[in-house]
This record gives sequence, structure tokens and C-alpha cells, in this order.
Amino acid sequence: MTRTTVTKRAATGALTGLALGDALGFPTEFNDVPAILAKCGPWREMELPRPAIVTDDTQMTLALGKGLRAATDRGVLAPETMTEPVRREFVAWNRSPENNRAPGHTCLTACDLLEREDRPWQDASQIHSKGCGANMRVAPVGLVPGLSDEQRAGAAQLQSALTHGHPTALAASDLTAHAVRLLAEGAEPTGLVGLLRSYAYDNRTRYHERWLGDLWTRAQDPSPEHFIARGWDDCLAILDRLQDALRTVSPETDPCLATGEGWIAEEAMATGLLCFLLFVDEPLTALRRGACTSGDSDSVACLAGAFAGAHLGADAWPAAWADRIEYRGDLVSLGALWDA
Repeated sequence: MTRTTVTKRAATGALTGLALGDALGFPTEFNDVPAILAKCGPWREMELPRPAIVTDDTQMTLALGKGLRAATDRGVLAPETMTEPVRREFVAWNRSPENNRAPGHTCLTACDLLEREDRPWQDASQIHSKGCGANMRVAPVGLVPGLSDEQRAGAAQLQSALTHGHPTALAASDLTAHAVRLLAEGAEPTGLVGLLRSYAYDNRTRYHERWLGDLWTRAQDPSPEHFIARGWDDCLAILDRLQDALRTVSPETDPCLATGEGWIAEEAMATGLLCFLLFVDEPLTALRRGACTSGDSDSVACLAGAFAGAHLGADAWPAAWADRIEYRGDLVSLGALWDA
């Protein structure tokens, strides 16, 4: 971890930004842009709701974060130490009375199946789902200090695979965690898309068998390399669209028109990145742009917030917003642990 990462408190910034974007986008999800403007007024002036309630995006981010904390408390992060604590946290989230924020069908179905401890977790994975539920929650993997590239990639894909087993969900989760890590470590946003493209090409046929086991056999692919390449190809295609959008899109235009509505993993990643990259030095504007979209507004805005917070750190968010976000104590506790 670099000195810069510690000084700016990137983990606290990313987790806080994620929750703020989630809360800002919660009331606008399922609305089109004209309806949002009628409800909220000019998008650049959107205010954090009172109370600042989050969705399953933040709840599952915290579940993953707590699972990772338990796993790293045992020693080196590995599939053997990670799978059970994360599985346990996901099942606890599924059973919680606070799980009443319109959670995704894939997460609910998979978490019900994860309770059956007599079967391998791969049997619970929804192999044909690439919904955004896998990468909306993955930011903690990019924030845990001291991981190797192999650990980070494997952990990002494993946490996805517990619920969303589609190769694009795995690749998009890996790419999202990698982007968070790059920004936390001080990568220049202007070069971020190029770095992500290189990473995708380098990993295009790399199947992390140690972390995923025989997951690939649940699909119809002839080999694990063919299976995972399908996911990376989807991500490379959306990164091309993102690169074009950064050159051509007006900040006043709904970002979903350029990079997708965000209901699926690669589009959520790209549209969240687009909102961040359009307003690199204006983090609240990035959140507002994400929340005022025609697609999955809370997930798009939460990813934009994670990227902005990783880049700018905890001081990016005004106390008048950060101090009243739901689950503030849990977010700060995890952030402080990883910033220390």
C-alpha cells in the first residue's frame, strides 16, 4: 500500500462514496430522466434524501467486507479461508429483516441455496446470471491491503460466483475491484480505461481454478478458458463503448444512452466509470449524474461513488452528507481497518 493511499484514506472514501451514491439513487431507480427531474428538480442540485437510506447494494458490500475481514483475520486470504465466512455473511443478509430494499432475484435465489451446506457452493451459483448484483458489492476486494494480483482477482471472482456465475459477472467484478485498487493507489484517471483494457487482455483466458473450482462445468463451454473468455470479451466490448463515450458524450446527456442502463454487470461497471470520469474532481456531481439516469440508478451511482472515493479519499465527501448515511458506523469501521 502506498503512502498516498493511507494519507487520503481511500478505503473510507470508497465505502462512504458507494453508500452515498446508493442512497442518492435509491429514490430514482426505475424512473426515467424526465420523471427524476420532475421529482428532484435540476440534477446538479439533487440533495441526499432524509433519512439517507441505502439499498441491498450497500448491505451486500458490508456483508462481503465483514466476510473478508473474518477471512483475513485467519491469515493469508485464500479460497479455503474466504468461502465460508463470505457465504455465512450472505446467508445472514438474506435472512435479515433489513433485507427489504428490493434485492435482486439472483441474489435471493443463490443465498437460499447457499444455506444448504451439504452441497458445494458451485451448485448455488446462478450460472446464467450476469446481473449487476455481483459487482455493485465488490469494492472491498479492491480495498483490502496487501493482496497479490492473483488473490485480488480470485477473491473478486469468487464473491461474484457465490451468486452470479456467468463469466461476464466474474470478469466485471474482477475489473471493478482492479479499478478501485488502481485509483486507491494513485493511478491517473485519464489513463484508467487503457489500464483496464490491458488487464482484460492479459487475463482473457485465465480461469482461476483454485478459487472457482469446477464452476465452469455448469455452463455449456468446451473448456474453462473458453468459459472465462466470453466474460472478458463482453467487458472489452463495453470498455470500447466507454472510451468512445468519453470523447463524444455531453455531461448533460443520460450516461445510460452511451454505456447501458446498468442492470447487467459490465454495463453497471462502465456507466459508473463514465459518471466518475466525466466529473473526476467533482465527486458529488458524479454521484448526482449516476442517480439521474434511466437505468439502475442506485447501482450506477454507488459504483461512481466507490471510484470517486478511492481516487479522492475520505475528504471528498462533505460531513453534512457522510455523517448521516445509514450504516455509517460499519462503513467507517471497515474503512479505518483497511486504511490503517
